[in-house]
Amino acid sequence: MEIKVKRLDNMRFEASTRSHRVICDQPPANGGEDDGMSPPEFLLVSLGTCAEFYAVQYLITRGLPANGVEVTVSAEKAAHPARLGSFRIEVTVPGLDPAHEAGVLRSVKACLVHNTLLNAPAIETVVRMPAIA
Repeated sequence: MEIKVKRLDNMRFEASTRSHRVICDQPPANGGEDDGMSPPEFLLVSLGTCAEFYAVQYLITRGLPANGVEVTVSAEKAAHPARLGSFRIEVTVPGLDPAHEAGVLRSVKACLVHNTLLNAPAIETVVRMPAIA
């Protein structure tokens, strides 16, 4: 899996992978024009869409209705070092039989992004300085 990010202007960036592109920007208070979500918001998007995918897969594989499923993800900032310190994932499944609540919860907790955040990955950072032609 790989994405590429390039600066468009000011605080706007374009991230691309395969044939998809998204714009990332900062709110005006951070010097941007608010033309896209900020990096922390994209992290919440990643967690929320992954959680919903797993919840929907659980429902579909059991022949249960998956329409109307919604996920809300919120986060609180922490300091030293600056980061998102806690997340809350709320899954709404209209008309779900209570017998399936634990199954939906288990499936959401199996989400790849959820597990990545719980088990800190190694992150290698490299700065390349190619010669300017």
